[in-house]
Amino acid sequence: MIAKQEQFTKYETARILGARALQVSMDAPLLLKIEKEVLEKISFDPLKIAEIEFNARVLPITVKRPFPKKLETKLKREIEEKKIEEEKLEHKEEKEIKEEGEIMELVKPEDEFEEAETQEEEGEAI
Repeated sequence: MIAKQEQFTKYETARILGARALQVSMDAPLLLKIEKEVLEKISFDPLKIAEIEFNARVLPITVKRPFPKKLETKLKREIEEKKIEEEKLEHKEEKEIKEEGEIMELVKPEDEFEEAETQEEEGEAI
């Protein structure tokens, strides 16, 4: 029937046959010399004529199949790259804080008591 290279889906085949049958019904020239007896046997049916031409592989109709867009893979890569960049940035910030910044110590109960006294004294002065 049809070579592996030229396999069409049933929808593509229906579309090709329908398009060619329309052309034949509009008095387009036949691409194959079909004997008058065969034409009478099929009752000059444009769809049957198109099917005979299709099976003989003489139709100059091609099917253009769109390939899927690779947009999804791009988005996934961008998201992964952003996550990696964010992790690197966080790691870099932590490193900078450790190197140059002041490391905060835990608050001791004595420090809280001293701060409370200082605030009371300031409150009396005002």
